[in-house]
Amino acid sequence: MGAHPFELAPGEYWFEDLPVGAVWRTGGLVVTESHIVGFAGLSGDFFDVHMDDDFARSQGFTARLAHGLLGLALTDGLKNRASVKLMAVASLGWDWRFVGPIVAGDRIAAVISIREKRLSSQGKGIVTLQIEVSNQRNEVAQKGSTTLIVRKKDEDMRNTVPVQGIN
Repeated sequence: MGAHPFELAPGEYWFEDLPVGAVWRTGGLVVTESHIVGFAGLSGDFFDVHMDDDFARSQGFTARLAHGLLGLALTDGLKNRASVKLMAVASLGWDWRFVGPIVAGDRIAAVISIREKRLSSQGKGIVTLQIEVSNQRNEVAQKGSTTLIVRKKDEDMRNTVPVQGIN
C-alpha cells in the first residue's frame, strides 16, 4: 500500500523524489471548436458526432463532441506543463477511458497522483500516474493511467559529460 495522499509543491521531481500517493493538479484549458476541427484534420476523424452539432444533438449530446483522443492529447499537455514537473524520459503507454463528453467551451483540468513506482529489470525508474480529467462542472470526462520512465538522480550524474571548448 502507498503512503497517505498529499499535494506535491511546484518543482522538478526525480524518480527518488516521488512518493506513492502524492497528488497534484494541473492548470485548466478551454476546449474550443478550433481544437476539435483542427484535430479532425490531423487525425482524419470527421465522424458526424465531432463535426455536426445537429447530429450530436440528435444523439442526446448538447453539441458536437471533442474527439476522445483529443481529450487525451490535451490532458498530456496539461500534465507536461503543470507546476509539478517530472524528470520523465518517455511514456510506456496509456490505459484510458472516455467517461463523459467534452464539448467546445468546456474547461478541462486534471488531478494526477502517483499510483505506483518501481525499478525496471534494467534499473530504470518506472512511475505509473493515475489521472482524472474533469470539466468546469466537476464532471469526470476522462480517466486512466500512464506509465513513464522517470530519470534517476544517480543516472543523471553518471551520464553528465563535460562540454569541451571549440578551438
